[in-house]
Amino acid sequence: MDEREFLADRFETSRAHLRAVAFRMLGSVSEADDAVQEAWLRLNRADAGSVENLPAWLTTVVARVCLDMLRSRRARREERLGPHVPEPIVSRADGVDPEHEALLADSVGLALLIVLETLAPPERLAFVLHDMFGVPFEEIAPIVGRSPAAARQLASRARRRVSGGAPAPDVDLAAQRELVDAFLAAARGGDMQALVEVLDPDVVLRVDRGALPAAGGREVHGAAAVAARALTFARLARLAKPVVVNGTAGFVVAGPAGPLAVAGFTVARGRIVQLDLLADPARLRELDLTVLDD
Repeated sequence: MDEREFLADRFETSRAHLRAVAFRMLGSVSEADDAVQEAWLRLNRADAGSVENLPAWLTTVVARVCLDMLRSRRARREERLGPHVPEPIVSRADGVDPEHEALLADSVGLALLIVLETLAPPERLAFVLHDMFGVPFEEIAPIVGRSPAAARQLASRARRRVSGGAPAPDVDLAAQRELVDAFLAAARGGDMQALVEVLDPDVVLRVDRGALPAAGGREVHGAAAVAARALTFARLARLAKPVVVNGTAGFVVAGPAGPLAVAGFTVARGRIVQLDLLADPARLRELDLTVLDD
């Protein structure tokens, strides 16, 4: 085995970890893969022989790449009017695909990713690296250009936002599916009362329409308001196919020309507390929805 093959082999042993770090940083499988690929390119340009701890070095490189990507993304979204739903990972209705299990470990569902999207890039990096992967603040500090104490404060602020904004989800997929099926049945039947009964009083609905007109696309709060909006989706509900979205029950709506929407649900305390609907045609075209071919 020559030096390049040896280096490639060592990189491959870290790939799953690096993808998991990048996915939590970016909330996008495609962008996470881009960040990991960039780390490989930088490793090839570096003097790898002088690197004492290659996994830690690669984690730092991926974190720096992700930080740059987050800052660029934040600048592009400054003019956005409607909500942004992170890229959903869609699996078969009977569970998460094995290739996605590492990415979605520790309940990295849409609810958590949406809260992470609200953090400033340095806050997100400090929280992800320290709280999710145990990276010491002494190693995080130079990445964000702060002192270790300041990096600790970044993670602390992020932690407060996450604990207050991401509900702890119920983990029983079968129970989630029962609620989502009841939601769809009520929407199809135009049953307002049945919809309200499966919704938490403080439920939040987000609809991401991308560049489409924002009318009706902002966040909707409260069981009555969300139920009323769901009734307007009755036609789409009839086309819904059950799937797993980021590890939790959801559905995909597809018409003859392709996917129309992907919906992810967060269930807590036996009620639907969050419903995130991606209906951006451009982003839907980029998703891996081979599950629909089954």
